[in-house]
Amino acid sequence: MIERNPGFAHLTAGYLFPEVARRRREYVAAHPDAPIISLGIGNTTEPLSAHIAKAMADYALALATPEGYSGYGDDFGSERLRQKIADVFYKGMADGSEVFISDGAKCDIARLQTLFGGKMRIAVQDPAYPVYVDGSVVVGAAGAGKPDGSGYEGVTYLPCTPQNHFFPDLSAIAPNTLIYFCSPNNPTGATATREELTRLVDFANENGCIIIYDAAYAAFIRDPSLPRTIFAVPGARTCAIEVNSFSKPAGFTGVRLGWSVVPKDLRFSDGTPVNKDWGRAMTTLFNGASNIAQAGGLAALDEQGLRDMKASVDYYLENGALIKKTLDGDNFRKAGVVAHFTGNGPYVWAQFPGMTSWGVFDLILDKCHVVTTPGSGFGPAGESFVRFSSFGHRADVEEACRRLARLELR
Repeated sequence: MIERNPGFAHLTAGYLFPEVARRRREYVAAHPDAPIISLGIGNTTEPLSAHIAKAMADYALALATPEGYSGYGDDFGSERLRQKIADVFYKGMADGSEVFISDGAKCDIARLQTLFGGKMRIAVQDPAYPVYVDGSVVVGAAGAGKPDGSGYEGVTYLPCTPQNHFFPDLSAIAPNTLIYFCSPNNPTGATATREELTRLVDFANENGCIIIYDAAYAAFIRDPSLPRTIFAVPGARTCAIEVNSFSKPAGFTGVRLGWSVVPKDLRFSDGTPVNKDWGRAMTTLFNGASNIAQAGGLAALDEQGLRDMKASVDYYLENGALIKKTLDGDNFRKAGVVAHFTGNGPYVWAQFPGMTSWGVFDLILDKCHVVTTPGSGFGPAGESFVRFSSFGHRADVEEACRRLARLELR
């Protein structure tokens, strides 16, 4: 008999978001009349820009004509889109030949893990988006779970807490480690400063590390002093890969379109360009993003599309401000709750002292009929926190805030 991949056996728990969905279903089954509002999973809710949707619709209709039909796309994505991404987001910091179009940042992260293999040491922010650790476990890079259930033996967890301003102690990272870093961060919402990213890049270059920089929420950064890309920092081209996505700013969570940037200056220890192997991985493991989605991506990056994406992001940031204001209310303040929201990301990260994350999740679901996301699902340092997502219809967010404002906390 063929043996099971031990990586799946090492996974210590179900993936966080399906578990949240399961508990929600169970609650609804027991309380069918409960008017549930979700501030949990970070799924966009507002309609696509008419301008962007029309570009995809026109492309799809043209497929029914001899002149407009297209089959397989370019190996690494539309040449026009690759160059447009380089021109709009990187402005001389990367060129189109270093941009690889994909079906989203999460999918790129999973494929990147196959690029580095199962013997790679990894370090992650704690808390962190679960795919960094879970994907590493599947490919064998994270080892077995710790006996106390606090993580995996092969993972260096980098606590990011209010006490260290959500930026980790880099000295805990061993040389030649793959570092997963997300800014603006999911789930904490913290955004690294230029000085902090400079420290990260300098550390990576000095210690032979490679940074997988998840910039999926970069469009939410409103503070002009904060870098929107790791490549704004000198030295990043020799130590970093960046992944990004149209999912949140353009509402493409279901359309699926993203990209990675792999600089030609980045090399393995034997001198092989990482860009070369990534190109091989993409052509071997992936058949390309939808041509229809790529037409939407091009429209998103013209003048109208950029205006539309900014308006969409502003809408969600306004939702986040409403949630933050509610969590600063007397009922939460008296219970010692502290809510963190920077205005540069879509999440509010709130700590409930003396309570477990799942306990807070259950309390808010039962008393307010509002779904959140337990912080412990993002890593050991997330215990006692919950994440509130700003993705939602304004009327739903306002109603959720009214319910939360009436919540009694002991």
